[in-house]
Amino acid sequence: MKRIQLSLAISLLAVSPMLAQETYENMKVMTEDLNGTARYVGMGGAMEALGADISTISSNPAGVGLMRKSSISASFGLVSQQDAADFPHGNKTNMSFDQAGFVYTGFDGNDSWVNLGFNFHKSRNFDYILSAADGLGNASQNKLTYAKAKNGLLYEVAGELTPDFNRSYASCNQLDDIYARNLNYDTRDNTWYYDEAWAYTLNRAQKGYVGEYDINLSGGVKGRVYWGLTVGIHDVRYRHYGEYTEQLDGFHLTVADDRDISGTGYDIKAGVIVRPIEQSGFRIGAYVHTPTWYTLTTSNDTYVSDGSMTVYGGESYKFKLYTPWRFGLSLGHTVGSMLALGATYEYTDYGSLDTRYVTDSYLDWYGDYHDRSESDNVMNRHTEQTLKGVSTLKLGAELKPAPELAVRLGYNYVSPMYSKDGFKDGTLSSDGSYYSSATDYTNWDCTHRITAGLGYTLGNVNLSAAYQYSMRKGDFYPFMNYMDNDNPADDNICNSVKVNDKRHQLIFTLGYTF
Repeated sequence: MKRIQLSLAISLLAVSPMLAQETYENMKVMTEDLNGTARYVGMGGAMEALGADISTISSNPAGVGLMRKSSISASFGLVSQQDAADFPHGNKTNMSFDQAGFVYTGFDGNDSWVNLGFNFHKSRNFDYILSAADGLGNASQNKLTYAKAKNGLLYEVAGELTPDFNRSYASCNQLDDIYARNLNYDTRDNTWYYDEAWAYTLNRAQKGYVGEYDINLSGGVKGRVYWGLTVGIHDVRYRHYGEYTEQLDGFHLTVADDRDISGTGYDIKAGVIVRPIEQSGFRIGAYVHTPTWYTLTTSNDTYVSDGSMTVYGGESYKFKLYTPWRFGLSLGHTVGSMLALGATYEYTDYGSLDTRYVTDSYLDWYGDYHDRSESDNVMNRHTEQTLKGVSTLKLGAELKPAPELAVRLGYNYVSPMYSKDGFKDGTLSSDGSYYSSATDYTNWDCTHRITAGLGYTLGNVNLSAAYQYSMRKGDFYPFMNYMDNDNPADDNICNSVKVNDKRHQLIFTLGYTF
């Protein structure tokens, strides 16, 4: 067995023109929170048939068509993580600017009208501290590298395993490269070794957001049919810093990983709301979202240290990510001006996520560069096996005991996205695996959200507040399991650890109608 013997900076993998990202990393960008105005959050977001709130601009654009007065609003608040362990690189409670927008309703015709709207909202808040610890029973991260080498998945020249560190094959990732150069391979006897571990700890702090900027054109016809079209621009700002430490025989080994993902995407959303019975407040809404076409750049700095020696690696690359289509159906009903009830169902097949290589760039007639891309079929097959179709159910109610006062309640259920047998496969012949700098993954279960809120109107000014509690549980793994049927002593098996993501959110909205 051999400890790290070098202290140097190395660029891990040669830059390739074809780069993509890994399934579990992609999902950090893909998922959305329930966020928007305090009224929308307080009713659990179940307003896709009720409409008349600017936050429906990003779900059912036809909801903006029900607004008959111009308005402007802004929302902000606090988000706090429950049961988070202390970690110097992250805070469990953070301020959040969640929404700002306006709707202009000045285009009236005969029995019809057209509205113009713009809104920003934070569709994803990445602030989260992940902590996990467990025994390993002689498994280890570097033992997984050893297993790959033993099976010819790292470096293979003329049929023999050799440390040809300038050539990458199959599933060599950044950590494999560090371990192979400094821990697993002994150049003195040309033999592969590994060090077993008896326990590990992980602490990681995530920060950032996905901001969505929506431009909307909507309207109504005879107060019976409402329509809407929204073009959205998505701004991704993600960063994490984590420290993964294994207790090995006589020393400990720490992997410090600093990664960020940034970029933009755009999508188109269309929707309709119909009142089938003229004298009734009952409404039916339907909507569809195209994929969000993302162009993203990810970069990382990774350090591996045994307490006295440190080795370094890092990479930066561009890739594309096309999210699945989204479909929604909603029902709403109002009883006079006192009671509003809403229910929404959404479906998204996350297994159809398209991770793409950027193959090259070209210059157009206007002097602008554009990227050509193609699907990473290997990673997309892994995504299809790992992720599932997700159903989201939203329920909400608003009661007005007085014309100026509103009381709101809501609930969400989001079905599990990950297969229980899903895992981060470090043996894939994909650049999404090559450029990975972490081996851990979490299979999250279903999400529950409970919301409540109050609203008060004073003339043209309206004030709203909402509280949201969201909760999901997951199974955390520090690395994929490996079983050697020919030599069980080389098995590298870890147990799952239960983790959770419990959040409290307070949100306040100030609005003005004119």
